[in-house]
This record gives sequence, structure tokens and C-alpha cells, in this order.
Amino acid sequence: MKTITGPLLAVPEAVRVSERAEREQLHQDLLVTSSTIMALLSLLWGLIYLYIGAVTAGAIPILYAALSFASIGYYALTGRYHFFRFTQLLVTLVFPATLMLVLGGFINSSGVILWSLTSPVGAMLFAGRRQATGWFAAFAVLVVAAGLIDGGVLPSPLPMVTLPTMDLTTTFFIMNLIGPSVVVFLLLAFSTRQRDRSRELLLLEQAKSEQLLLNVLPQSIAARLKTGEARIAECYDDASILFADIVGFTPLSAELGVEVVVDLLNDIHSAFDAIVARHGLEKIRTIGDGYMVVAGVPTPRHDHAHALVDVALEMIAFVRNWPSPHAPRIRHRIGINSGAIMAGVIGRAKFSYDVWGDPVNVASRMESSGLPDCIQVSERTYALIKDDFICHPRGVVDIKGKGEMPTWLVEGRRK
Repeated sequence: MKTITGPLLAVPEAVRVSERAEREQLHQDLLVTSSTIMALLSLLWGLIYLYIGAVTAGAIPILYAALSFASIGYYALTGRYHFFRFTQLLVTLVFPATLMLVLGGFINSSGVILWSLTSPVGAMLFAGRRQATGWFAAFAVLVVAAGLIDGGVLPSPLPMVTLPTMDLTTTFFIMNLIGPSVVVFLLLAFSTRQRDRSRELLLLEQAKSEQLLLNVLPQSIAARLKTGEARIAECYDDASILFADIVGFTPLSAELGVEVVVDLLNDIHSAFDAIVARHGLEKIRTIGDGYMVVAGVPTPRHDHAHALVDVALEMIAFVRNWPSPHAPRIRHRIGINSGAIMAGVIGRAKFSYDVWGDPVNVASRMESSGLPDCIQVSERTYALIKDDFICHPRGVVDIKGKGEMPTWLVEGRRK
């Protein structure tokens, strides 16, 4: 019985947690970097104002830079990211607006309030849409206030300073336009890169989940489950079932030890998987040393019995020629039966694809009552393959739960 746990194609929770942690760390690193850049630019602005003699106007961006560096240092010492984020958004919103008021409005300040736009943009990236709405509303209020002050509708709440007669308005406009634009562009570029990375990780994990799904479910069944089909259960009138088991596995495993047994089973079952895949059949499950395959399910095929016997012959041949020091001690019993069976997916928390019906039980009995290194088939399977395979009657065998049944041992294909 093949089993897959959890929602189909869901990204594992551990991956989601790891992705969130990585995203938070990137946010923190970016906020520190962008705050440092803006503090340095603000320091440059302040020095320019001081150079041209506007001491009050120069003191505001210098104070902003000092508070930003202090906030960065506090975060580095305490790790209080949310407090650091709030203080950076606040000073970035307030100080450009304060400088605008001191310089006499939007025009006179050369649009320095544009720097405040980085606050709601940063809030959108670092704090989410809900908090960013409040920061943007505050920015909008400041812009409207600047327009009213420029129009003389409102007086400036702060004493205005007069810049030297040299005309630096255009220069400051260019600087105040380019500076915030660069910062916003970098923030948006980071956001886009992060979104693309998240999408790539999501697609990668979905691809891994889909591959896992295909490893445990037939491709056609997986495709139906992905479309949302709730119930998958079908009857197959003609199918064949194979069971294989290692003779004396329990005492052998106790003698060889866990590690050797695990490696041994992995080698054998991996080889069996390749044989089954090459013939286009469906492995249903492995339990310990047991191996179960079905032919004609979920894709019907008229040669289901022939294909399964070919697989059984290749299994025996592999073990016989297996270059392992333990190969001489590995002997398989293989049983095959044919008939009408049911197959489907059961469960919700754990999806499993299985087959059931009386022919499945008989196939299991064909294996458990078989002989080492032999392929035992039922009368039904023999009737389907007798013209193409050499089979020797074993006689009547007492089958548990069924009574006496005639069985045959398959030697190989007819030439």
C-alpha cells in the first residue's frame, strides 16, 4: 500500500518556516542597509546646508542621521527589530516634513518632503499592507499641508529660514528627486527579487512534492487527485498480482544485523523497482522483505499476466546473478494470481493507493506456499500464459483459507 502524508503537492511546513525566517532576516538586513544609506545621505544634505550658511536647515538632517545611527546601534545591541523598524519609519516620515516647514513649504524646500515617501514604501515592504496604509495616510496629510502652506492658506508652524541668495532650488530639487527615487527603486527591486525567489522556492518544493507523489501513486491517479477528484475506486476485470518474499528472512536479518539488512533490501528492491518500471507495471508496496506488484492496474492491458511473469523471471535472474557476498543466501519465493480486483485511493490525512479482492489474497497464498527460487502461479494465471511460457505442474497444494488448489511452476519463456 503506497502512502503519502498531507495535502497533495503542499509545500512542507518546515520549508515554509524556513522561508519565513529567511525572509524576516532579509527584511532586517535590508532595513539596516537602507537606513544606513539614508542616514549618510542625510548627513551629506546637512553638511551642504551648513556649507551655504543655513545652520538651522543643516541641523535637521544631521539630527536625523544621528538618530538613525543611534537606532541602528540600539537594534544591534538589543535585537529589538520591531522597535527599530518603527523608529526608522517615524524619523523618515517626520524629519523631511520638518525640514520642509522650516524652509517654507514644498517649493522653497525643493520638494524635500519626497524623502518622506520612503516611509510608507518601507512600511509596505517591512511591516505589511495594513500598517503601510497608516503611514501613507500620514504622508498624504503632510503633502496636503505643504500645499496649503505654499498657497498661503496655512501659516508655517515653524519659523522659516532664509537660504543664501545663491539659487540652489533647482539643484536641491534634482537631489531630492533622485535620492528618494533611488531608495524606493532599491526597495522595490529587493521586493521583486524576494517575490521571484519565493516563487522559485515554491515551484521547486512543488516539483519535489509532485515527484514524491508520482513515486507513491500511479501517474494517472495522481493527475486525477490533483484535479480535486474526491473518490477514486475502480474495478478491473483482468489484472494480475505478484508477491515476492525472501525465504528465511527473519533469522537471516537477526544474523546479519540492521545495517547490512537495510543495505541488502535497498539493493534488491531498487533493482526490482527498475525491472517493474521497465515493464510499465505498478509497484504497490514493500513491507520488510515483501514486494508486491500489479499488472493491468490502473492502466488495463491484455498481456497483464505475461508482463508480470516476465518481471518475476527477471527478479529471480537478478538475485541469482547479484554480485553480493550474501547473494547465495538470498532465495525468493514468488507467487502470481490473476482475476478481477478493485483498486483505489483511500484515506484523507494519508493518501494510499491499494488493490484488494479475493485474487489478491490468492496471489499472497501462491507466494507463501511456494518453493525457494521458484515462481508459483495459480490455475487462472496458468491458463493465460501457458502458450508462451514453460510451466510444470506442481500438483494440488493446500492453500490456507482456500483448500486444495492446482498450481504450476514457471521455468521460462518458450523459444
